[in-house]
Amino acid sequence: MILEAVMLTVRPGMEEEYEEAFRQASEIIASMKGYISHELQRCLEVKGKYLLLIKWETLEDHTVGFRQSNEYQDWKNLLHHFYDPYPTVEHFENIPLF
Repeated sequence: MILEAVMLTVRPGMEEEYEEAFRQASEIIASMKGYISHELQRCLEVKGKYLLLIKWETLEDHTVGFRQSNEYQDWKNLLHHFYDPYPTVEHFENIPLF
């Protein structure tokens, strides 16, 4: 399992519109091969700051399967115009502790 983590900064005054667009976009991401789950967290200290966490079965499910799909274009059209600056996407894997 891979965890995609993205810190998002939404343009001032567009937070409500963004959250509604993200609800629509959630249906897109949830339909993709290798998708496990996702959540969007709103920062309490900084208005317009969000944390997106998406769990994928493999890195390629995100970087190839989703990013190179027609559905990604719909996701991009719904969400990317809200971001300033454009976010950096990072991927993490769990370290077994026991």
